[in-house]
Amino acid sequence: MNIVWQQLATHALGFLLVVWLLKKYAWGPLMAMIDERREKIVSDFREIELQKQDVAQQKGAYEDKLKAIEQERREKLIEGVNEGQKIAAELKSKAHAEAKEIIVRAKAETQRELAKAKVQLKNDMVDLTLAATEKILRERLTAEKDRELVSGYIEELSQA
Repeated sequence: MNIVWQQLATHALGFLLVVWLLKKYAWGPLMAMIDERREKIVSDFREIELQKQDVAQQKGAYEDKLKAIEQERREKLIEGVNEGQKIAAELKSKAHAEAKEIIVRAKAETQRELAKAKVQLKNDMVDLTLAATEKILRERLTAEKDRELVSGYIEELSQA
């Protein structure tokens, strides 16, 4: 094994020349491209992290809005129930007032009917008295018979 120094020097020089050319024209752009890609990946990760934070904030805001909407729904429901109870109480009060009014009218009507009945009874009594008087006058009466008839009539009236 004989080492040829000239060949070894040529090969080494060629190798160093290729390394220098690669470094100058290939590795520089390659490393720049790799660095650029690395920076893009890092910035993408930062952007993703920012988006995660934004999503978390939006989710929190959304949950807060949902809670507020749920609370408002509950308040509206309670308000509706209270309004329904108020209307029911008003209707009940109105019904009681109408019932009292009907009772008062019925009592007044009963009083009118009672007054009419008394007047009718009085008129009937007057008619009966006139009829009895007429009957007495038509008959020829003696004093004794007169007394009998009037006494009988008075007894009838007191029994009625």
